[in-house]
Amino acid sequence: MSSKRKKKGGSGDSDESTRAGSIFPDEVLERVLSLVKSRKDRSSVSLVCKDWFNAERWSRTHVFIGNCYSVSPEIVIRRFPNIRSVSLKGKPRFSDFNLVPPNWGADIHSWLVGFASKYPNLEELRLKRMTVTDESLEFLGRSFPNFKALSMMSCDGFSTDGLAAIATHCKNLTELDILENDINDKSGNWLSCFPDTLKSLQVLNFASLNSDVSFESLEKLLTELGTGSFSQDLTLRQYYDLEDAFKSCNNLHTLSGLLESTVLYLQVLFPASANLTFLNLSYAILHSGELAGLLSHCPVLRRLWVLDTVEDKGLKAVGLSCPLLEELRVFPADPYADNLVHGVTESGFLAVSYGCPKLHYVLYFCHQMTNEAVATIVQNCPDFTHFRLCIMNPHQPDYLTKQPMDEAFGAVVKTCSKLRRLAISGLLTDITFEYIGKYAKNLETLSVAFAGSSDWGMQCVMSGCPKLRKLEIRDSPFGNAALLSGLERYESMRSLWMSACKVTMNGCRILAKQVPRLNVEVIKDGGSDECEAESVYVYRSVAGPRRDAPSFVLTL
Repeated sequence: MSSKRKKKGGSGDSDESTRAGSIFPDEVLERVLSLVKSRKDRSSVSLVCKDWFNAERWSRTHVFIGNCYSVSPEIVIRRFPNIRSVSLKGKPRFSDFNLVPPNWGADIHSWLVGFASKYPNLEELRLKRMTVTDESLEFLGRSFPNFKALSMMSCDGFSTDGLAAIATHCKNLTELDILENDINDKSGNWLSCFPDTLKSLQVLNFASLNSDVSFESLEKLLTELGTGSFSQDLTLRQYYDLEDAFKSCNNLHTLSGLLESTVLYLQVLFPASANLTFLNLSYAILHSGELAGLLSHCPVLRRLWVLDTVEDKGLKAVGLSCPLLEELRVFPADPYADNLVHGVTESGFLAVSYGCPKLHYVLYFCHQMTNEAVATIVQNCPDFTHFRLCIMNPHQPDYLTKQPMDEAFGAVVKTCSKLRRLAISGLLTDITFEYIGKYAKNLETLSVAFAGSSDWGMQCVMSGCPKLRKLEIRDSPFGNAALLSGLERYESMRSLWMSACKVTMNGCRILAKQVPRLNVEVIKDGGSDECEAESVYVYRSVAGPRRDAPSFVLTL
């Protein structure tokens, strides 16, 4: 019982703390705290007094670790003895843009070894930007008999052999989500490793794989499906078999993949689309008519990911067919295209904002935008919490007025008071950062690329955004003064990433000396103190400098 785990009212406790904790028996307090789901609220609860700290410690079953180097497995295990679900992030987000060298780190294996000895009842593991080997997946499958859910996003290092090990050994699996990973796709035979007796599987997403799989394997799915390529030629009998398979999937709420789909394949999906809330077409090269036909069968869609091959006409169909839409992501089919032949513009974005008033999350890649369009979009959808506008040509101005895009992002932060995440792009001066510092009081994550005029811009953000937790900057003119403007902020933040800026090794050394509890890591080829640091990664850690840093990472 929990009352045997701790003593109330030790010599170091204040009378007030003891009275606050002794109002409830330990078991009642732990039960009450187990109902608190927000990790922020649980962290606040743990600070009330020693008894609440202990009750929160014993009742917590899920832990989120936003940086795998901010803490060690040993510290997590010592703090929380009853964990059954872990969410763990590894590499900085700019690794998605190849700005973090290979073999940088973030290997999952040491975590799994620690969990195996102390968390035998682990049920759920959600990984992002971690290095995962087939050996680690084999170890995972064999070490946790009650394991149920594995989600990996933007991870690397494993193959379909590792997935076969999960399918073979995890007898109670309900979810396997392997979206957008760097996987060695050896064959589709891994799907046949699921035992015939498995009835628990609800979510299976292998949208980034291309190997052939049998339709029989897919018929076991209940609520979520992420397919690979739909590129093979079918006989008439195979087509009807596929159609029958999807007719039986009337409980699907998530569908993804559909690589190389044709109109013929998309029609097969119509009967299974009525209850879809999430449609991920970020691998499917669809055009406007194909998208419009599919969306007309998705009346309750909340989340939509597409490629810009749908063009503005396809986004107008989104505005007409998806009144409940809350999240839209539009990715570039060819991010390195020099000229805008196809793609989306401000017109498509505007059409969505008129038809989808509940929209509050957007990631929008385009080649052109205007200040006026963005101001209108946020007036139509003022509840944005995530606004990530990526104008792909660096330093691109408002293409009509040729003015900087300062007023566009000024409108975003002035209008969207709930804004928590912002990504800015285009031709931007320090005025944008002045607006952010003045108005974005709930901002938690800011991503900056090819923007700003001077150190003053970053100083505005550091002094004006009290809730800022992550700051990501690349190819911008910020130097040592900008870096050191956050001396009093970095310990309350999760991380700072700066690459291709004007920060020098000397500036990084000053930061490391002034705030020794921070890990200040520099990716560089060498050079004097006045040499510019290629990339700087700053993060708070209770575990000290990491022990697996490669030779190209210098920890100051």
